[in-house]
Amino acid sequence: MYFKKIAIAIVLIGLIGAGIFSYYIYSVMLVPNTSFNSKEAYIFVRSNATFEEVRSDLEPLLKDMSTFETLAKQKKYVNNIKAGRFRITKGMTNNDIINSIRSRNLPIQLAFNNQHSLEDLAVRISSQIEADSTALITAFTDDDFLESHDFTKANALGMYLPNSYEFFWNTSAKSFRKRMLKAYNRFWNASRLEKAKSAGLKPLEVMTLAAIVHEESKQASEQPRIAGVYINRLNKGWPLQADPTLKFAAYQLPQYQNTIIKRVLNKHKSIDSPYNTYMYKGLPPGLIAMPDLTAIEAVLNYEKHSYFYFAADAKNPGFHRFAKTLNGHNRNARNYQSYLNLQGIRE
Repeated sequence: MYFKKIAIAIVLIGLIGAGIFSYYIYSVMLVPNTSFNSKEAYIFVRSNATFEEVRSDLEPLLKDMSTFETLAKQKKYVNNIKAGRFRITKGMTNNDIINSIRSRNLPIQLAFNNQHSLEDLAVRISSQIEADSTALITAFTDDDFLESHDFTKANALGMYLPNSYEFFWNTSAKSFRKRMLKAYNRFWNASRLEKAKSAGLKPLEVMTLAAIVHEESKQASEQPRIAGVYINRLNKGWPLQADPTLKFAAYQLPQYQNTIIKRVLNKHKSIDSPYNTYMYKGLPPGLIAMPDLTAIEAVLNYEKHSYFYFAADAKNPGFHRFAKTLNGHNRNARNYQSYLNLQGIRE
């Protein structure tokens, strides 16, 4: 009888212990442990982050940090942190959360356009991925990389095609650059290379001219016609005389920093710069801005015509009037100059 009581006691103790253990497992692993009211929340774990940093990011989102930390140690997450962007959905358990932040790095949609320099691009990209602007501009301007892929610092902006791309948030600066080079090479397929050759241009020359076209007009419908004017001028050996290149040249000078040139004047035409296409024939040495894809396609598919001149159309803002002769152009130009005078725009 005595041994029977002992056996029963052992069984009871075992059952109680199993119950306690089961409850412990349930409370640590299977009880919902989120405290936010929205449908989901995200955390961004940087490369080489510590568990303390992850814990700090998660703390506002969880009801009970101690049970999360206990399970994280048991599942060896504390010594195996993964970088990336992770989603925590309302009602997740500790086990769900650890599984998510350990193996479900979610991509982001990264987008950029209309950047006027590599520095601007670096700032824009750094606001969307982990890499900071310093690391990005260092990667963009690396001499060995540029030389090995036939770029210069003046035309390197042409490698970055404005679009929307899918990236992981924890992408490094060099990985971003590598992906953009791949996209650039894919863009320049056989068809586009043949069109560039037919226009007498190399791919980076197309990008350089497209930047001018894009700065001249944001209207996709007239960009091929503007591109045709510049192609005609290049074929004739005329200077491009593109006002956006004068503005670019001026903005490199101290006296034009933090200013906006609304009207190109004769004094701007005297600036001695390789970007002054009134002073120097041919294309400038690099891009004055990042062209939209529409402007790039406009150069590749430029309109074949007999126009050699264009001026802004005062009666149709944003568009231009085209002329085949200098007399016709001077009429158009005078009309626009009169419009600027009436608006009080002097410089």
